Amino acid sequence: MIKVCIITGYGINADMELSAAFEISGSHASRIHIRDIIEKPGILHDYDILAFPGGFSFGDHLGSGKVFANLFKRNLKSGLDLFIGEGKLVIGICNGFQVLVKMGILPNLAGNRMQEVSLVRNLSGKFEDRWVKVRFNKLSRCVWTKGLKSMDLPVRHGEGRFVVKSGSVLDALKKEGLAAARYTMRSKEYPEMEYEPVEYPDNPNGSVDNIAGICDLTGRVFGLMPHPEAFLIPENHPQWARMSKKEKSAMDTGLLIFKNGIKYMEKEKGITGY
Repeated sequence: MIKVCIITGYGINADMELSAAFEISGSHASRIHIRDIIEKPGILHDYDILAFPGGFSFGDHLGSGKVFANLFKRNLKSGLDLFIGEGKLVIGICNGFQVLVKMGILPNLAGNRMQEVSLVRNLSGKFEDRWVKVRFNKLSRCVWTKGLKSMDLPVRHGEGRFVVKSGSVLDALKKEGLAAARYTMRSKEYPEMEYEPVEYPDNPNGSVDNIAGICDLTGRVFGLMPHPEAFLIPENHPQWARMSKKEKSAMDTGLLIFKNGIKYMEKEKGITGY
């Protein structure tokens, strides 16, 4: 069975939801405190997937995910590099996404772990807690989103606006298929390569190019602001009671993202039944 390490710590509050998502999807998930991993870095190599949950690590007092990112980078950089180098998977959701970009793990275009993108305060100037529609780039190399088209997911963040260091970084994200998920209008389906601006509240934070999630060049490291672990059963959807039978039967939940990751690792490890 695929083993998932979910990192917990100071201010993280979505680790149990994330654990449930992985368990329901067919893996074994362990919640491990960041301090325990720092004391015994070898723990990481007992796992196939490393997951950074949402929350407010260290209260976001110095910026969302910044303290956690520096703590991990300072103490566990070599261990994380080895983990990724072994072909394993990493996912960061909301605060976990903020941690990955501030560690330089995402998108890591230059290969030097220097920060190239960030997630900053929402253009609305307030905490956004709403459901949005996300579409997935079928041309992306991201293994987590393979075969997915679109999905309703909740967001809950104050610093979720995706920004880039330069225009060349944004161009590279597009060219290399790293922009795996984008916010889209709930009332309209756009062609996959059409980047028409999406206005608030459909783009809840003002992210450049409507980007909701990106992967690295391997396609195995993925970060996103919406919370797929908060949409595990159709009844979680706020419009469930108002939907037609056809709409309900066509609904995809966030579990598909986790199942993709698990199936990928099962295939890589040669686990039968894939």
